[in-house]
Amino acid sequence: MELMKALTEELPVESVYLGCRAVSIVLDPLTSNPLLQLHDGTLIKAKIVIGCDGVNSIISKFVGVNSPKLFSRCATRGFTYYEGAHSFGDKFRFYSSNDVTLGQLPVTDKLVYWFLTRVLTSKDLSDAKKDPTYITKASLEAIKGFPEEIVELVKNTEPKALYLTELRYRAPWDLVLAKFRKGTVVVAGDAMHAMCPFISQGGGASLEDAVVLARCLSEKLKQATEGGGNRLVEEALDEYVRERRMRVFWLSLQTYFIGLAQDNTSKVKKALGIAGLILVFGDQRSHTDYDCGRL
Repeated sequence: MELMKALTEELPVESVYLGCRAVSIVLDPLTSNPLLQLHDGTLIKAKIVIGCDGVNSIISKFVGVNSPKLFSRCATRGFTYYEGAHSFGDKFRFYSSNDVTLGQLPVTDKLVYWFLTRVLTSKDLSDAKKDPTYITKASLEAIKGFPEEIVELVKNTEPKALYLTELRYRAPWDLVLAKFRKGTVVVAGDAMHAMCPFISQGGGASLEDAVVLARCLSEKLKQATEGGGNRLVEEALDEYVRERRMRVFWLSLQTYFIGLAQDNTSKVKKALGIAGLILVFGDQRSHTDYDCGRL
């Protein structure tokens, strides 16, 4: 919410409307401009649509991107507040045992963020995933044998600060083949390249999308005064897609291999994941050495 507030403060009043969900999109047969229908029945006639509507994006389906795949693990995220200062310092810590991994990152001297990944169960896909009692119980069951301070960290998390989600991703080979654009409609963020959070680059990649897309559009739209508006927009969107495609492919491939390496249901998959990481990603931090350019 704070991030959204900071971003919207830089925009003209009433240029952003929250709580709007797109349910369908078509191209006007006369103008070729996109027509968006919202959940409340509102119809928006747009010149450009940038779909940033998440992993289950309506816009990505419209442009022809394949549906995301369900990963074999789920993720729990939480924030734990300490009345007195916690004893974790300011370092990120990572714990792993059997099929469970837990990461812990202090935010302040009294607030700690943590995440936990474990094997996905059928109950995790039901309404139980919204029940804080179930989330806490399942998390504590998963971390039996972990250090006592970690167990207390999870146990003392406020119910309203707990989130359980299944992990979905777009297959790397889909990112190579997908068009990502139809007319003046394009996708970005998870709608374009949803990936599991193993290298923590989903949000960063989305910000890169924004920079590249803004740059491509601004350069082309300067020429729009000479006519050919839709054609120039389509050229800008194609340039954006070309620039982003291989970057998000390599990020997705790395997370895919890490996911396979964590899959204990198949020795073949696990071996393939480990081999892929060694052969293709010898430097596990190479993804951080990237510059998407300036606006």
